[in-house]
Amino acid sequence: MSGSIGDPLWSASEERIAGCAMTALMHDLATAYGAPADGDAAFHRWSVEHADQFWRFLWDDCAVIGEPGTRIVDNPTQMPGASWFPDARLNYAENLLRPRSESDTAIVFRREDGATQRISFGQLCADVSRCAQVLQTAGVGVGDRVAAYMPNCPEVLIAMLAATSLGAAFSSASPDFGVRGVLDRFGQIEPKVLIATNGYLYNGKSHDRRLQVAEIIQGLPTLQQTVLVSFVSESNDAIAVDGSTGWAEALAAHQPAPLTFTRVPFDHPLFIMFSSGTTGAPKCIVHGHGGTLLQHLKEHRYHLDVRAQDRVFYFTTCGWMMWNWLVSALALKATVCLFDGSPGFPTMTALFDYADKERISFFGTSAKFIEALKTSGADPHNSHNLESIRTIASTGSPLSPDSFDYVYANIKEDVHLASIAGGTDIVGCFLTGNPRLPVRRGEIQGPALAMDVAVFDPDGQRLHGTPGELVCTNAFPSMPVGFWNDGDGSRYHAAYFEAFSNVWTHGDWVEQTEHGGFIIHGRSDATLNPGGVRIGTAEIYGVVESCASVTESLVIGQDWQGDVRVVLFVVLADDAVLDEALISDLKSRVRAECSPRHTPAKVLAVTDIPRTRSGKISELAVRDVVHGRPIKNTEALANLDALDQYKARSELND
Repeated sequence: MSGSIGDPLWSASEERIAGCAMTALMHDLATAYGAPADGDAAFHRWSVEHADQFWRFLWDDCAVIGEPGTRIVDNPTQMPGASWFPDARLNYAENLLRPRSESDTAIVFRREDGATQRISFGQLCADVSRCAQVLQTAGVGVGDRVAAYMPNCPEVLIAMLAATSLGAAFSSASPDFGVRGVLDRFGQIEPKVLIATNGYLYNGKSHDRRLQVAEIIQGLPTLQQTVLVSFVSESNDAIAVDGSTGWAEALAAHQPAPLTFTRVPFDHPLFIMFSSGTTGAPKCIVHGHGGTLLQHLKEHRYHLDVRAQDRVFYFTTCGWMMWNWLVSALALKATVCLFDGSPGFPTMTALFDYADKERISFFGTSAKFIEALKTSGADPHNSHNLESIRTIASTGSPLSPDSFDYVYANIKEDVHLASIAGGTDIVGCFLTGNPRLPVRRGEIQGPALAMDVAVFDPDGQRLHGTPGELVCTNAFPSMPVGFWNDGDGSRYHAAYFEAFSNVWTHGDWVEQTEHGGFIIHGRSDATLNPGGVRIGTAEIYGVVESCASVTESLVIGQDWQGDVRVVLFVVLADDAVLDEALISDLKSRVRAECSPRHTPAKVLAVTDIPRTRSGKISELAVRDVVHGRPIKNTEALANLDALDQYKARSELND
């Protein structure tokens, strides 16, 4: 299957459209406030122009537990400066643990080796109660920080709920981070308690992390306690980490008690998350209880049609914001499906084994994984049932048009494919799915409700059909509370509001289509600029990776003779050779399908593409290496050694 950008690939049935929460929301807001009941673009515009009414209605429609207060928003036209629900009191954990049948399955966990655990809602509440008592014994209270160095397993979710129930802020990192990377992050926020793992599994191998945990403890002098989770079995498992207490032992010292929740202001710190760090020390981005909850409820329930009793899965680690996003599905009384390990072990379709066995209804993954599936020749459509899956979501990087084709041809024909985009910065999405609208090849369906997403030229004028900067021109509740240790807000302001006054600039280079959808062309700070013409990278990837001889690619702009030239690095298929014929073919493809300015001046072979730990291609790190500049915060990269292939390439000297 192939076609043109914007070709319709899927439309929901009339029955599905009528039954989705987005349709009900449109009807209810039309009744309550006269919002347009028909026409998704008109409804979105109404939600932007009446954002105060929209967010207040959403609070009630999603049955948010807490007191909203009388004021909806102060200083609504100020960014930063808008203050949502300034009189509210609520607790994020209380909303995720809203009452439901104790026998309901709240969490399903599967490890790459097939080990599976199911936790009922009653057991989850009991474990959260025990863990909260452990934290209180260590002195954790309102405003303190709890950090986790953990795989994506139930214990980290339990610890998060326990910490946030007390009004403490929670932060996490995955165990493949090195010591320096962890201390660069947690060292800034000075946690009182660390939840850590003894190791993790990946691609069939066990990785012992006790030595790293010991070093991390030494580097965090504010710790009052470290709780060690025995995640993997080792022959010398009896060797403990000095200064730590075992998870099972710590929880067993307390009896479950009825849960209590400390209700806090709307903007009280909930999560402290970190930028990738590829351009400097990681920024500590603080998100609040209310903004995180409302944003996730909106995206899960309305944009992605998550329902009570659904089984919701996203392939993620605890070092990526999609973990924080995933676990919020508990607030809709859904079952959260966790997975830890390699998505390609023992086979490329292992995650679909999980989906079939647990009847997953929402299957979230990355564009990288879908591309890897396609390259491997996997055909889940014929090898698996996948009847339960209603929605497939993709994020992390732009989903190529060919990957759209692959999903419908080789995974499932009748499914809502939602390419979504946003980031750690807003712990949510600017661009997302809509179960009422057609899925079009290569396009994200549209903007998130109540967010005035636009594309700007350098003068701040709106663009349609032409790439530009992704911006949001109105305030929204999940804007960061601020950056940690940024008393005057100057770093926060510099990160998002310097390019255009009173407008959020996100750093993505995007295009709005005639259908109202969006195409992401890459990061604007990694945008190519040959001859002064700005070019996104994703459009080149789509063309190059459609060639059977190329499995992956990376493109940068190299400063050259007073200008910028395009340099393309390719990972070749097993039987391919980068000879003059292939180089000519790749250049011809790019010239024909993009433009002469997109055409690479150099095409070089590599065997690995450097990526951040959340799976994003690190174009900036390669660009710095090529130009002989130091790489900042190398701990942000999952495969640092890959950069060696880009250093001092003689081919780039002429």
